[in-house]
Amino acid sequence: MVWMWSGTCFIDVPYHKRLRFSKKLKCGVCLVRVIEISDYNYNTMELAKPIYDQKGRILLAAGNAIHPKYLQKLLELGITYVVVEDTSSRGITLDEMVDMPTWIDAIKTVQQAFEQVEKQAPIPIKDIQVTASKLLQEVKVRKAVLLVPSTSTAKEIQPYAHAVNVALIALQMGKQLQYNDIQQRDLAIGCLLHDIGKAVTSDEAKHPFEGFTILRSIREFNLLSAHIAYQHHEKVNGTGYPRQLKKDEVLEFAQVCSVANRYEQLLSIDRVPPYEAVEKIMSLTDVDYKHSVVNSFFKGVPSYLPGTSVRLSTGETGIVTRINSHLHRPCVRVEETGKELSLADDPTILIKEELNA
Repeated sequence: MVWMWSGTCFIDVPYHKRLRFSKKLKCGVCLVRVIEISDYNYNTMELAKPIYDQKGRILLAAGNAIHPKYLQKLLELGITYVVVEDTSSRGITLDEMVDMPTWIDAIKTVQQAFEQVEKQAPIPIKDIQVTASKLLQEVKVRKAVLLVPSTSTAKEIQPYAHAVNVALIALQMGKQLQYNDIQQRDLAIGCLLHDIGKAVTSDEAKHPFEGFTILRSIREFNLLSAHIAYQHHEKVNGTGYPRQLKKDEVLEFAQVCSVANRYEQLLSIDRVPPYEAVEKIMSLTDVDYKHSVVNSFFKGVPSYLPGTSVRLSTGETGIVTRINSHLHRPCVRVEETGKELSLADDPTILIKEELNA
């Protein structure tokens, strides 16, 4: 079932209409890019990934074009990013993007946990554990996981999408820190539920302690996961909250969650370009975050996502097509010549700036 906004409600869209703009992809490779919804062009673009409503249902399926009269409705739902395919997407691969069914199932699980806490009912412990394992597998099979922006969903489920993305970023960092599978699962659980305290309080300063209280009462969860919720707003310079911990008083796992939390907010909420978000995180080394934690972030998160328009140090413009051996030196297709350059293989060429789509 596929849903479209009719002005007052969601309506089912016939299958033949969903196919109107679809086209075959060679060898099963997905040629897509992530854009802001304000850059969407009805005449040249179609969705490459679904858009989800506030209940995690498919609002618009892949293969559809978004009619101009629906764009404003999507903005009203809080959706600011979409994943599209168009003529500019030629050669762009998002093979490293997280599996969409896994991602949306994880969002639903986190949402259910929040709703259960609000009702003072038991958290779905087994579902959380299974979700943590599935996200860990996503990270294991990819050199880097490209995120679906949390603001590509309806605003009602964005907090839960945010939590899932934080967990994915943290797991990438944990891989660089050489955490074992048990440590990674504990990290994922803590990150998935790092904001669970918000289910019982609207006080920003109190939610870390409330989250800790909730999680430490669940014997199936490692106490470490509870401390992630407790400390994810602490900073190594002692200016964080709720306890103003300093230096080694802050657990490394909590620092990993904190960096992932800040990065995801920069991307999805502040709409900062990835390379700029990476630079902002790095500038906080030994101020907010330990050097080792920031280093793991730099080694695990790419600066330029496929589909990003850039200007090179040669003066040429191009578009990032894929990430190969180096997360921060991707492959770029030069607009003027169509030639693809691997910046990892040519250290003399730099990305000077990111351009608007």
